Amino acid sequence: MNILFKNVRVITMDDEMPYLENAYVVVSDKKISYVGTTMPEGEFSRIIDASGKVMMPGFVNTHTHIPMTLFRGLSDDCELSDWLFNHIFPAEDKLTGEKVLAGTKLALAEMIASGTTSFSDSYFFTDEIAEATVQSGICANLSRSIVGNGEDFENMPSVSEMKRLLEYVKENGDGRVIADISIHAEYTTESLCRIKTAEYAKKNNLILQIHTSETEAEHKNCIEKYGKTPVELFASEGLLEGTHPLLAHCCYITENDMEILKSYDGHIAHCPMSNLKLASGVAPVPEMMRRGVNVTLGTDGVASNNNTDMFEEMKLFAVLHKGIEKKATVTDAYVALKIATANGNLAQGRKNCGKIAEGYFANLILVDFERPHLVPCHNVISNIVYAAKGSDVVMTMVHGRVLYENNEFKTIDIEKAMYNVKGIK
Repeated sequence: MNILFKNVRVITMDDEMPYLENAYVVVSDKKISYVGTTMPEGEFSRIIDASGKVMMPGFVNTHTHIPMTLFRGLSDDCELSDWLFNHIFPAEDKLTGEKVLAGTKLALAEMIASGTTSFSDSYFFTDEIAEATVQSGICANLSRSIVGNGEDFENMPSVSEMKRLLEYVKENGDGRVIADISIHAEYTTESLCRIKTAEYAKKNNLILQIHTSETEAEHKNCIEKYGKTPVELFASEGLLEGTHPLLAHCCYITENDMEILKSYDGHIAHCPMSNLKLASGVAPVPEMMRRGVNVTLGTDGVASNNNTDMFEEMKLFAVLHKGIEKKATVTDAYVALKIATANGNLAQGRKNCGKIAEGYFANLILVDFERPHLVPCHNVISNIVYAAKGSDVVMTMVHGRVLYENNEFKTIDIEKAMYNVKGIK
């Protein structure tokens, strides 16, 4: 199937030529086969006149817990410990596979409609999460959070679930949905558990996701217990070598931690909205970038963010660090967009993703620039970062397949998804 987009403004995310005016883009099967400013030859099964639209790579949300859509607004304006132990953990104890499936489908719809084409997730009930994700058509790196002491590791229920996830995506993921592995955090695991999990990751070539230094208390308690920061501890236990680590939050990591992560080709999932809402702190992202650490962007779960709109997350990232460093040039619109797209694909280990370029997977979105808040347009990339919203997305395509177009979901029954979630007690 060949689809031709014509008269489209394209943000390519190619550093040498990041933007094209009045361009043509051809999608053949799963990939982009042509990008240019002259009309390509050939026959096309569909021609889309994208006048007034901007095409760009889809967003990559590198830290989520998508079933937590069920907890949207459940415990807002609480301190972190109260939020977690008195509200979220008790609510999670009531979850069933059926409830998680309903919450997952709604979350997938929300992400797809607002321009996310890939996400990284760690949670439980991954049988249901994987099934819904595969059926939706989106890309994802899914993992089962491992907690505990690691004794009899192979027979731990969470490990058994993780193994089922790995086998399922091998058979059904089609390269779009792949398995990672997750250590929940230093404070919810013992050393043996962490080491065993990392060994399994290396054996199966899995990316290792870990919540790291999210709060000041977590960071300081680790130092008091081990004499090391969480990152230093993970390095000493052999968790970071050969696991392509993706560390979430990192609000309190040190400059030495950054050097360690750089040496292990580590990645960081920055979650500014969640960290601010829970008063956890702010990750020192500009220093991470100066030291060459790959920074990506995540929304975290809806319980601590309230939505999965990556436009909102990207704008917050772009302006937050300007204010903290009191320097307007510390982050710019193109850097923010790259962190929300190409950098995320790199952290997920996805090749040929994150650009509108020949040979790249057609994971792309169309944004309607004929909206009052996007007129006038002096700079397309600036408008995307500082003015656009998730509701401006009019098409989401993943691996060449249209998943959402003009308020219509192609792979998800949105009325049923919302009905099922509303019925959960």
